[in-house]
Amino acid sequence: MKVQQKIMTMVIAALLCAIGIVIPMFCPKIILEPASFTLASHVALFLAMFISLPVSIIVCLGTTVGFFFAGFPLVVVLRALSQIVFVALGAWFLQHKKNIVNRVVPSTLFSLVMGIIHGACEMVVSSWFYFNGGENQQGYVVSVLLLVGVGTVIHSMVDYGIAVVVWRAVQNVVRIPVNVHLGRKKAAQSAA
Repeated sequence: MKVQQKIMTMVIAALLCAIGIVIPMFCPKIILEPASFTLASHVALFLAMFISLPVSIIVCLGTTVGFFFAGFPLVVVLRALSQIVFVALGAWFLQHKKNIVNRVVPSTLFSLVMGIIHGACEMVVSSWFYFNGGENQQGYVVSVLLLVGVGTVIHSMVDYGIAVVVWRAVQNVVRIPVNVHLGRKKAAQSAA
């Protein structure tokens, strides 16, 4: 990789980290411990997945710092850290299936699978807190399975959709090798 590409990759990763830090601090949020829903909080992660595995991991760590700086409860910060699993798996998969995002059904299935992995990881963290003294009024099924598990799947899929729209608009100004190119004839034809 050329030095200029490495610098550009670091700058893009830093910008996505900054977005991942700012979103939890200023975007609208709903906190129903152990669940929390912050508008567009996963968009930077999905954009990073569209770029590369290393960028994804760095942005995930940066986003975790954002939740910490925003003063979220520890369970929420650790849930953000657990996202490294779905982010790494998703970025790795996109390295090998670059055109999956160009087709509606495979893209939706990819989003669903990523959401399920995402939700499962966050449920593990939330379950640990729930069974180790976390006080919760709703009970395990409502607080962990429904709010964190199902809620995270839905939240993840919505943010994936937002990320696809954003990526479609900005992909042409990114001048580094990336995992995903949306809507290009060459990419769409090789996917068929």
